[in-house]
Amino acid sequence: MTTFDDRENAFENKFAHDEEMKFKAEARCNKMLGLWAAEQMGKSGQEADDYAKTVVIADFEEAGHEDVIRKVVGDLEGHVTAEVIRAKRAELLAQAQEQIMNEV
Repeated sequence: MTTFDDRENAFENKFAHDEEMKFKAEARCNKMLGLWAAEQMGKSGQEADDYAKTVVIADFEEAGHEDVIRKVVGDLEGHVTAEVIRAKRAELLAQAQEQIMNEV
């Protein structure tokens, strides 16, 4: 292999690693958001965990995170605005990213 090939492989590996970390942070954030929303609905324990899983699964409906926002807004039945949920998600994403980075 040449130096160019080595560099190319290193960049590809870094990209793959970064994408994996991004995916893990997004999934963790969605779970945390689901647990927060479950708390808002008065759910706890296994019921809260089950609800959080549905929030994580909702993220696979379309690209981006608006599918998650729509689900949580709908489930909270207008008690919390989409803006509040987006702000909470942003806060939780930062926490999730920090947690993921500390695990590596």
